[in-house]
Amino acid sequence: MKSLCLASASPRRRELLALLGVEFNVLPVDIPEFPHPQERAADYVQRLAFEKAMAGLARSGADVALGSDTIVVCDGDILEKPENKQHYLRMLSRLSGREHQVLTAVSVVSNAQQYTELMVTKVNFRPLLASDLEWYWQTGEPLDKAGGYGIQGKAARFVCSINGSYTAVVGLPLCETEALLERVGIVATSSKVSGETK
Repeated sequence: MKSLCLASASPRRRELLALLGVEFNVLPVDIPEFPHPQERAADYVQRLAFEKAMAGLARSGADVALGSDTIVVCDGDILEKPENKQHYLRMLSRLSGREHQVLTAVSVVSNAQQYTELMVTKVNFRPLLASDLEWYWQTGEPLDKAGGYGIQGKAARFVCSINGSYTAVVGLPLCETEALLERVGIVATSSKVSGETK
């Protein structure tokens, strides 16, 4: 049976991948996360997913590695994780009462095969009050989230609708991920997760 490495420190991606019933090890990777000059958002997020997967493959010794990345895009601008409270407030204020896009790429690589898929999901927020923004910041949730929010957490109350993949917004599009894993010979076997690799 082929071994699989999840090249991510994200607990959300670990939980989602476990839902597919595949065995895997976890190996967080650290790569530079900033767009190249003139790089489009879609190209940027796919590049990061691929670079994470390749780093995981090189370091883990696994047969297959999976990398993923998620960004929030509003008016063509990439909204990354908030650097501080003021940065968070600017981002959430832009998302208030309107639609934005969440782009998630997943990359599955082996020594012989490389596949990357991109999912684009439209998310609509209700108008947010200053009290909403202050309350949500105080929860601590925005700190490690692209765009300053997590749809699977307390920010769910801000979401009017989504058009696309919910699991992609959380961090890993399960339907596409399962299909990619099957292409490299990894099929769901059990829900057991191997011990995390440091």
